[in-house]
Amino acid sequence: MRQRRHTWQTLLTTTALATAAATGLTACGGSSSEPKASSSPAAAFEGKGPINYVSSRDASGAANKSIEEWNTAHPDEKVTFIELPDSADQQRQQLIQNAQIKSDTFSVLNLDVVWNSEFAANKWVLPLPQDAVPTDKMIPATVNAAKYRDNLVGAPYYTDGALFYFRQDLLTAAGVAAPPKTWDEMKDACKKILALPDAAGMSCYTGQFDKNEALTVNFSEAVASAGGSVVDADGKPTVDTAEARKGLSLLVDGFKEGLFPSDAVTYLEEQGRRAFQDGKVVFLRNWPFVYASLSATDGSSKVAGKFGITSIPGTDGPGVSTLGGRNLAVSPFTPNKATALEFIKFFTSEEQARKRLELSSRAPAYADLYQDQAVVAKRPFFPTLLESLQNAQPRPKVVQYGATTKAIQEEAYAAITGQKTTDAALTDMQSKLKEIAAK
Repeated sequence: MRQRRHTWQTLLTTTALATAAATGLTACGGSSSEPKASSSPAAAFEGKGPINYVSSRDASGAANKSIEEWNTAHPDEKVTFIELPDSADQQRQQLIQNAQIKSDTFSVLNLDVVWNSEFAANKWVLPLPQDAVPTDKMIPATVNAAKYRDNLVGAPYYTDGALFYFRQDLLTAAGVAAPPKTWDEMKDACKKILALPDAAGMSCYTGQFDKNEALTVNFSEAVASAGGSVVDADGKPTVDTAEARKGLSLLVDGFKEGLFPSDAVTYLEEQGRRAFQDGKVVFLRNWPFVYASLSATDGSSKVAGKFGITSIPGTDGPGVSTLGGRNLAVSPFTPNKATALEFIKFFTSEEQARKRLELSSRAPAYADLYQDQAVVAKRPFFPTLLESLQNAQPRPKVVQYGATTKAIQEEAYAAITGQKTTDAALTDMQSKLKEIAAK
């Protein structure tokens, strides 16, 4: 049985009416039908019946398969898939709009890990019971990213960590015995490799440096890989340190010294993938999803069969990946909270994660799957990815994440493009982040 699915556009009229209704109720002093705050997570999950699952599309079809399986087994508690735009910014905006009017249109929310603090602090999602998901079987970093003030507010759906792609054929030709573990080792390797006739016109390395969320990721990784942090455990900014300066300097110097292609200031994930795939760079920092394209044997990839994968470099050893991924959360405004919780338990179970791996390359939250022989046979980079995830750190866990990432992007971009010195950019970033944190 195929699950019902609606796009966000088909619900615009409903949402508009809900907005009008909410406005009218506010003018009249509120309504007794509004959801009441629960005294404990356990007491909040009542009500069974149909629910809506809200997410961007899953091109692999794996999520749809899980939903169809649930609907077959639960004919009275069917899940309707509401499809949001591909743009993360648009997804966040529409989820917030729905929460602000306390609409019951959305039941189970698919949240980027960096949205958890904002949604939890505003009570747009419910804390989950401690036994909602088997956190003891999950990668600790994924569980940490799903918490707000030590409360689990989301169930880890899938995760993501950075990988370091390298041209094994060129390393071998240049006599480089092993892939670099540090930035200095990478520079030394590039000196030898770029001297080869086969490497004519190539650059050393690229990540993603456009003024976008990807730059926040690459900046955070550089700082963490140098032993620093962007914010501390309390959300207070910490970019006025020697470690943060060392991290940002790695990126700034990469452009100054010509190690990075000059147009990398316009690169997002896809541009970086194409640069490596077309043989323009020796080393690439990117996510696991590019593996399939790089390995394609249809002639579209110039590096198929020629590259290897390891952990991203740091200053004194392997670097620290930024944690990506998604969590599923329950809206406090859905009337069927018990069904929403049971669906999340089902959808994020290890059994469903294993089934989705047949169709999708999204990294599961369960550590055992990265060492399963059948899984690794199809995804040989999984053991390396597990190492990356076990050492990964989340982006700043702050309530005002939108303003925070914008400030990081502005100042990091000013530094790598030469508009500001590293010190000036970090001083201004620290000032902006302190102002945001004080709000």
